[in-house]
Amino acid sequence: MSQAFVKESEEQWLHEVPPTLHALIVYLTRENNGVRVYQLMNFMDRKNGKEVHVMSNGLSYSKDNEGKWLVV
Repeated sequence: MSQAFVKESEEQWLHEVPPTLHALIVYLTRENNGVRVYQLMNFMDRKNGKEVHVMSNGLSYSKDNEGKWLVV
């Protein structure tokens, strides 16, 4: 069968990424057209007691109460 008929992979959403830092990095790198995204720093948010990961793509990420990733 021709390569023209190969189905593209289905889109994944941030909240569907497994709750590990490695999985987040893989997802963000894929979303960044293969340019590696890495953690610049992390800290505990005193307001809500959640760990925040500051990433090289300019955004910060944390997990909600269900362990799903979100942008903060």
